[in-house]
Amino acid sequence: MAKIKAIRGMNDILPDQTPVWHFLENSVKSVLGAYGYSEIRMPIVEQTDLFKRSIGEVTDIVEKEMYTFEDRNGESLTLRPEGTASCVRAGEEHGLLFNQTQRLWYQGPMFRYEKPQKGRYRQFHQIGVETFGMAAADIDAEVIMLSARLWKQLGIIDSVTLQLNSLGSNEARADYKAALVDYLLARKDQLDEDSQRRLSSNPLRILDSKDPQTQLLLDGAPSLSDYLDEESREHFAELCAMLDQAGIAYELNPRLVRGLDYYCKTVFEWVTDKLGAQGTVCAGGRYDGLVKQLGGRPTPAVGFAMGVERLILLLETLAVVPEAVKQPFDLYLAAEHKGLQPQLIVLAEQLRDEIPGLRIRVHCSGLKNISSKARQVGAPWVVLVREENGSLVANLWYNSEPTYDVQVNNLSSLLQQQQA
Repeated sequence: MAKIKAIRGMNDILPDQTPVWHFLENSVKSVLGAYGYSEIRMPIVEQTDLFKRSIGEVTDIVEKEMYTFEDRNGESLTLRPEGTASCVRAGEEHGLLFNQTQRLWYQGPMFRYEKPQKGRYRQFHQIGVETFGMAAADIDAEVIMLSARLWKQLGIIDSVTLQLNSLGSNEARADYKAALVDYLLARKDQLDEDSQRRLSSNPLRILDSKDPQTQLLLDGAPSLSDYLDEESREHFAELCAMLDQAGIAYELNPRLVRGLDYYCKTVFEWVTDKLGAQGTVCAGGRYDGLVKQLGGRPTPAVGFAMGVERLILLLETLAVVPEAVKQPFDLYLAAEHKGLQPQLIVLAEQLRDEIPGLRIRVHCSGLKNISSKARQVGAPWVVLVREENGSLVANLWYNSEPTYDVQVNNLSSLLQQQQA
C-alpha cells in the first residue's frame, strides 16, 4: 500500500525546526506586548464573499489562488488567504470597532494555491498587526517603528530595508489608474504577457512587474505622486517626518502599490536582498475604507503582515538564532539500572517543582545507548543516578565531560547554582 504524503506545498514543521519558530514567535509577543497590542484568534475558514468583497474579485488571489469549496448546505467557504479581512469581520461582528480604538495582532496559517517556492508555500503562516479607529499618521509611524524594533531584537535590522509609498485616496488612485491605463494601452504590445492580462483587471500591479522591458516602459508612465490629493500628501509628509525623527531609515518607492484592492494612503514593505527573488519579509499599509466595504461604519485602519516561513529562512540564512534556542532540553536524566527507574521518575518531578522552567527528558524503556540518546536530544547536562553505599548519587556530565558526583539530595541546589 502506498504511503500517504503531505499535500504539495503544505509542510510539516519538525521537532528540530520548532525551536526557531518559538524564538520568532516569542520575540514577536515580547515586542507587541511592549506596545500594548492584544491578540485575537480567528477561524481559518470564512465565507467566500468576505474575501471577494475585501481583496477584490479581479485580484490574482481571488481569481486563481483561493481554496474554495461548498459545504453540505451548499454555502461557499474559503480557507483564509490572508488575515486582515478576517480580523475586520471579527471586530465588526463583536462590536470592537465602532467609536473605539483597537490595536490587535494574530498569528496562524493562511492558504493560497500557487507554485510552491522556497519560503513561499500553499499553507503558509503569517503574523499580522491591525489597528483601528486612528486616522493620523502617528499610528502609521508606530506600526513601522514596532516592526523595526522587532528586526533589532531578532538581529536582522541591517539586512532589511524599509520601502514607502502613498497611494492617496480612493478617488485619487482611480484617477491615476485611468491615466496609467491610457498610457499602457498605447504600448500594450510592449508589455509582458502577465502585465497585458493585468491591464484590464488590476493595472496598478503592473508597477510591480519584474519584467525588465516593462520596467523600462514604466519609466515614462504617469507618476502616482502627481495624482495624490492634498490630505494624503500631508499625511505622508507627517509620517516621513516622524520616521526621520525616530532615526528609521527608508527608501521612497513610487512603484510600491501592494497587491490588494483595499489599500489607500500609506503602503510599506520591508525587503531583503539575502533571499533571492523572495525579498519581501513584511508588508502593509492603511486601509481606511475596508470596514465600511464589509458592512461597518467608516473606520480608519492600518496594519501589516509578515511571512513566518520567509522570516525564519532569513534568520537561518544570517545565522542569528542563538545556539541556546536550538537546544530543546537542559537535562537528560537516566538511571544506572532498571530498579532505580521509579525513583528516577520521582526525582524528575521534584526537580521540575524546585526549578521552574527546567527542561528535563527522562531516559525510559531500557538502559541501552544512554550517552548516544542524550547527545541526540542536545541536552548539555546528563545526569546518571546510581546507588553507592545505600544512597543515591548523581554523576553529572556537561557537554560530554564528567563534572561532578553529588548526593541526589544536593542535585537541585547544584543545578540552580549552574543556572545562575
